[in-house]
Amino acid sequence: MESGVWRDLVVAEPPGFRPLTLDLFRPASTGPVPVVAWIHGGAWLFGSSKRDSPELVGARLEERILGAGFALARIGYRLSGEARFPAQLDDVRAAIRWLRATSGELGLDPERIAVWGESAGGHLAALAALTGAGEDAVRSAVIWYGPSDFLTMAAQSHPEDADHDAADSPESLLIGGPVQRFAREAAAASPITYATPAAPPMLLVHGDNDRIVPAEQSRELHRALPNSRLHLVPGAGHCFIGADLEPLVTEALEFLAVTFR
Repeated sequence: MESGVWRDLVVAEPPGFRPLTLDLFRPASTGPVPVVAWIHGGAWLFGSSKRDSPELVGARLEERILGAGFALARIGYRLSGEARFPAQLDDVRAAIRWLRATSGELGLDPERIAVWGESAGGHLAALAALTGAGEDAVRSAVIWYGPSDFLTMAAQSHPEDADHDAADSPESLLIGGPVQRFAREAAAASPITYATPAAPPMLLVHGDNDRIVPAEQSRELHRALPNSRLHLVPGAGHCFIGADLEPLVTEALEFLAVTFR
């Protein structure tokens, strides 16, 4: 089967909103290939499925994922200025269902779908992995420096950093009000709420000097997930600034390859 590229594939059409799309890239293969659904970051406020953030361009994600023999689906979702949570998770799960439903015609393996996200996208990837079932279930997940517990983020942050509990914080804007006042909504939007021993394998990678999303967020989720692996990157900030991206991508691809067996 030849390689292929499909852009702006419509996966869902929420009423009153633009169609949700993804871009799909598939390597040449002799049969159906596993799929990595990439979910972009941007504090749920910005970012695009069309391109990587400037900090991650050097990771060569598209090249590396296809080179490993996996298809890449770049998933779009509604931002917090467009819709409140759980719209973003609904969009990711809709994309996963669409990939599974159309796998036959696109040369994809419907039983080998994984999610991989960074920052806000890592948060959504974790939620998708922990809440998915049936047609929107995933095989595994790679979470790069994603929030896992909105209710503890502020307490885990350095006093000089942004206040995650503030009314204008990205987390508060996502759920529709200040985190501590909207505790029920904050808990519903937190991956830690859905952590169980039955969760699929998850690789959690976080810079130990992250001043945007505290590394304790990944530690907290790791403690709640027996089937998870935690890698704290020494000296790295958010987006792994200060670290070499090459081995981190290799680590993620090797983890996915094992879970796809």
